[in-house]
Amino acid sequence: MAQIAIAKKHSLGHAKAKAAAEKIAVDLHERFDLHYSWKGDHIEFRRSGLSGALHIGKETVSLDCELGLMLSLLKPTIEAEVHKQFDKYFGRPKK
Repeated sequence: MAQIAIAKKHSLGHAKAKAAAEKIAVDLHERFDLHYSWKGDHIEFRRSGLSGALHIGKETVSLDCELGLMLSLLKPTIEAEVHKQFDKYFGRPKK
């Protein structure tokens, strides 16, 4: 099994960051049948071959997940998509 851990700073404020996280969760549910539930300031999610949590802080958002054997083969692709979605919903990094 492979693990993914990605963190990103944001400047949305806590309420807007939680709203952005909800949009991501809804999108993932619709596209990949990913089941999720809120537990305080984080979203726990799962589906066959994948489980983890998206943590929403006042200044950071982080993803920790574990991939099953089949999805482990797609780890680089999944990580690239996570970075893309984080940039889309939480802002692009400053250069």
